[in-house]
Amino acid sequence: MAEHSLALHVENRILLIRGHRVMLDADLADVYGVTTKRLNEQVKRNQMRFPPKYMFQLTAREKAE
Repeated sequence: MAEHSLALHVENRILLIRGHRVMLDADLADVYGVTTKRLNEQVKRNQMRFPPKYMFQLTAREKAE
């Protein structure tokens, strides 16, 4: 994927949730070419690289929206 195309691909997946620009784990996994399960495993194994202030879990209501 060309650099410009990749940038648009990523930009189109950024959402505004709770006043923050975020990407869902499934979209981030797709950008990196891994499964969502694998991405979440790596986050869990490398918690020092993924501080809680950079992540949060959606509520059921947020997921539904």
